[in-house]
Amino acid sequence: MDLVSQPNNPIYDSPILNISTTPTTPSAAIISSPSSTTTTTTATVTTPSRYENQKRRDWNTFCQYLRNHKPPLSLPMCSGAHVLEFLHYLDQFGKTKVHNQTCPFFGIPNPPSPCPCPLRQAWGSLDALIGRLRAAYEEHGGKPEGNPFGARAVRLYLREVRDFQAKARGVSYDKKRKRPKPKLAATPNDNN
Repeated sequence: MDLVSQPNNPIYDSPILNISTTPTTPSAAIISSPSSTTTTTTATVTTPSRYENQKRRDWNTFCQYLRNHKPPLSLPMCSGAHVLEFLHYLDQFGKTKVHNQTCPFFGIPNPPSPCPCPLRQAWGSLDALIGRLRAAYEEHGGKPEGNPFGARAVRLYLREVRDFQAKARGVSYDKKRKRPKPKLAATPNDNN
C-alpha cells in the first residue's frame, strides 16, 4: 500500500505542449527505524514564491488566450505577432492614464482635471509580464531561440510603449546614473 503519493498538480501542466512540470522535490519521506516497526511520515511543503505564483498565473492567462484565439493556436505556432496581439488585448484592462498627443494634458505628470484619454497597461507592468512569460515558456519545454516573448518585434514594441508613455505622462524612464563615490583625500603619514 502506498502511504505517500505525489499529488497531481494540474496548475503546472501545460495544456499546449502536454508537458508536465510538476515539481520534482520530494513531498514526503518515509522513515523507518530498525529497532521498531513503526513508520513515520513527514511532509515537507514548499510554498512557491510570489514571483512563481505570478508567473504561473500569467502563463495560464496566455495559454487561455491562445485557446480562445480564432482559430485556436498551439504554442509551437505562436510568434512575436501573437504576443503583440496579446499585449494589445491586455490594454483594455489597464489602469494607467496615457494621454493622446491632442490632449491638453499631454506631457503633464499630474493633470488638474479628468480627460477622456484611455487607460492602458503601464510599460513597467508589460515589461515584467514579458520577462515572466519568457521564463515560463522555457520552463514548459520551449527552446530559447524560438521563444516568441523574446522576439525582436516584442522588444521594439516595449521600447515604443516606454518612450510614448514617458512623453504622454511626463515621466522619465531614464536609468539613474550611479554617482561616483567621493574619493577620500589621502592623509599624509606624519610618523616619519
